[in-house]
Amino acid sequence: MLYDPITINRLTLKSRLVMPPMQTGRTDLGHVTDDLVNYYHERALYSKPGLIFTEHSCITEAGRAAKEQLSIADDGMIPEHRRLTDAIHAAGSRVFVQLNHGGSSAVPFDDGEIVSASAVVNLRKPSPRMPRPLTVPEIHELEDAYARAALRALEAGYDGVEIHCAHAYLLNQFYSPLSNLRDDEYGAACMENRVRFLLETMEKVRAVIGADCPMAVRLGGADYMPGGSTEEDAVEAARLIERAGADLLDISGGMCGYIRPDCKEPGYFGSMTEKVRRAVSIPVILTGGVAKLADAERLLAEGKADLIGVGRALLLDAHWAEKA
Repeated sequence: MLYDPITINRLTLKSRLVMPPMQTGRTDLGHVTDDLVNYYHERALYSKPGLIFTEHSCITEAGRAAKEQLSIADDGMIPEHRRLTDAIHAAGSRVFVQLNHGGSSAVPFDDGEIVSASAVVNLRKPSPRMPRPLTVPEIHELEDAYARAALRALEAGYDGVEIHCAHAYLLNQFYSPLSNLRDDEYGAACMENRVRFLLETMEKVRAVIGADCPMAVRLGGADYMPGGSTEEDAVEAARLIERAGADLLDISGGMCGYIRPDCKEPGYFGSMTEKVRRAVSIPVILTGGVAKLADAERLLAEGKADLIGVGRALLLDAHWAEKA
């Protein structure tokens, strides 16, 4: 079952095994290195995931979430990313870029100001600097930055793009009521407002990548914290995201990051992905604590998701699938 094909938009994947985006620290201040290229090539070659998401790439230098974060913030990065996509394609896997802005968790090289939905310290990665709330014109400027980054990704040979709205990064900061205290049309009064920034970004990205290019969204659907977003919120948001033209939903945590504090079993976001999958018609990815082939097969058989992400196990061992 895990090695059954599946089609995303017009792209057919040879299996339902996904390598999720995981920062490796193998860049040179955001630039692609031989070590990074070899890392992805080996995992595509030996474990043969149908889809690889490269680690999150910053869309602007001011939105950099770590000094070593991969960058796709300017046109000069296109040839470097082409090295990555060529290496992954040569080994037989498809690859999506993940586009991200750190928001209140950003650590820009110039140590400049950081921005967010509201003046709220990041709950996952606290910074000594208080973020400044974005103005509406600045929101629109960042939407354009996501679109420009998506166009670079296509020129670099990526098979699709993923917009990162999880793990307490910028778009997720607008989605979560714990970090969004705004009272305007981007505030937390209703779900449409909470995902407005995301949906407008999706519209602009779609305009540059075209109808046939797969567009995924990584949604930090639930914070698993008092007063935070819930699994029911994730279902409501997923319906809006599908309606806005997403081809794939990649479900994870919000302010809790990629770990669910109250559950450690394999596929620990499965209760959320199962609810989301029943509510939408596009494929859904489940990632979280899956390290054994039998668990991946079981989660698919139980209807928890359509694709399974294997993260840490693949991070540690390029030969994971061979051994499994």
